[in-house]
Amino acid sequence: MKATERFDNKSVLIWGYGREGQSTEHFLAECCKPAKVEIFEGKREEIREDQYDLIIKSPGIVMDDDDPKYTSQTEIFLEAYADRVIGITGTKGKSTTAAMLYHVLSECPGKKAIFLGNIGEPCLNHFTQVDEDTIIVFEMSCHQLAHTRVSPHIAVFLNLYEEHLDYYKTFDRYFAAKRHITEYQTGTDHLYVGDQVPAISTDAKTHVIKREPEQDYHLKVLGSHNNYNADFVFHIATEQFGMDPEHVRKRLSSFEGLPHRLQFLGEHDGILYYDDSISTIPDATISALQSVEKAYSVLVGGMDRGINYDRLIGFVGKSPQYAFIFMYESGKRIFEEVSDLPNCYCVEDLKEAVALAGKITPKGRACILSPASASYGYFKNFEERGDAFRALAGL
Repeated sequence: MKATERFDNKSVLIWGYGREGQSTEHFLAECCKPAKVEIFEGKREEIREDQYDLIIKSPGIVMDDDDPKYTSQTEIFLEAYADRVIGITGTKGKSTTAAMLYHVLSECPGKKAIFLGNIGEPCLNHFTQVDEDTIIVFEMSCHQLAHTRVSPHIAVFLNLYEEHLDYYKTFDRYFAAKRHITEYQTGTDHLYVGDQVPAISTDAKTHVIKREPEQDYHLKVLGSHNNYNADFVFHIATEQFGMDPEHVRKRLSSFEGLPHRLQFLGEHDGILYYDDSISTIPDATISALQSVEKAYSVLVGGMDRGINYDRLIGFVGKSPQYAFIFMYESGKRIFEEVSDLPNCYCVEDLKEAVALAGKITPKGRACILSPASASYGYFKNFEERGDAFRALAGL
């Protein structure tokens, strides 16, 4: 049965009516023949489940159990096209790696590539554009994977750190959601996995990518972590699609990167500004400081989701060469542990943090927004936070 036929003559509820919910409504109207489609944006206990054959849930909505009546855009798309999908997940780096892979595969002979998922458009917007020669690079968040019972033909699991504990409550549940990217793979499928990811039981052919790549890809984007991301791309492009290794290296070296990911914004009053607003975990902030050659001040803090900051606190204690400016809820929590250090400061918000950085950062050195925290509660998303930083820096 085709993926679209499961909705024929069925009563369907779309739970959540943001960008993805609206896309789902359009998909049902264009590609399916449901008997009834309704929209709902309330709580689960308010849904009269017996009135619907299928319920399509938006990814950000919390749901603890796996009920077969519930499905998602990601699952619908994979049911139709899993054999053409490269799914990419991981706590950090999945957007950059997916964009990098798309950049390379867009020149794969005899193929056309499309890029979708958590960073791109809703996947069902592209449902009618896929043919036998299409390669689908699909960046997948934990929320998209959590209740998905289909895995892509090629799965990429980059890394795993504490994240989204406000949503999943425990690290094990967060890992379980991510693990769905390979949970339903078979012996004809492939899993490319970082050596830092905990052991996973899978039927797929497993390719472990080590944290110390054997080659330097001479990237324009900063950070050794991006050279590691590029190693995943190189192996997939050459091993799965037979692309010429030298051509792949050239394409990788021309990749420009994505906004808000250690992005150089420019210089103002002699200070260099870098936007790493995507940083929501301690390791990302540490990596940012180690990647920017002239780093001096770093702006840390946002929503406190209860993750462990011990690694960052330890790094702060051993790094007197940097000035740490803490802000918001999580920043204040970290500052309580390092307040006795002369290179640590605490302010209320991003506006005060940028102003202080402008006073204490020497000319010729860099100020980095790398919050190690989510933006929610203070900004709409990390993009808005990064844009606010740019404006406050006068760029």
